[in-house]
Amino acid sequence: MNAFETLGLRWDADQAQVHAAYRSRVKGCHPDQFQDQAQADQAQEQLIRLNLAYEEALRIAAKRQIGFNTVSCEDAKTLARKLMEQGRNENALRQLARADSKDAQWYCLQGEILMNLHQYDSAHQSFREAVRREPDNLQFRRGAFNAAMTLKKHQRPVQRAVDAVGRLFGKK
Repeated sequence: MNAFETLGLRWDADQAQVHAAYRSRVKGCHPDQFQDQAQADQAQEQLIRLNLAYEEALRIAAKRQIGFNTVSCEDAKTLARKLMEQGRNENALRQLARADSKDAQWYCLQGEILMNLHQYDSAHQSFREAVRREPDNLQFRRGAFNAAMTLKKHQRPVQRAVDAVGRLFGKK
């Protein structure tokens, strides 16, 4: 059960709602209210679950409040593509992750960004997911093939040595 469900809240509750729900639920299960040891032990376990749920729900709600909220898949892809074209691949990946849903184009774009970041294995997995979702799309198949070939090339011992030397001198 997730933190919001444990507190009896919807997933999009804010920090104030999380705090109010926590205070309300804690009053009913505080161990000091029970004379019977078995009931007190059970209340203690419930209190621990509530405390953990409260901390997690607050963390998630706070993250949403400071700008990590989700955006539509189309908006996330548009912004990520602009950032990628500017060479800001890490930022593009972060913006893409804000999408409220993922479609085949989303996975393809993620693969392109990961290729730019030289994360070939992850890029290959992204392209494969795009192909799985749209098997007839040649762009996705081409991306998966290119990622697989690049990954294979960079797994060769000589290429790994060249890559390591390049990293020593600040080249990717």
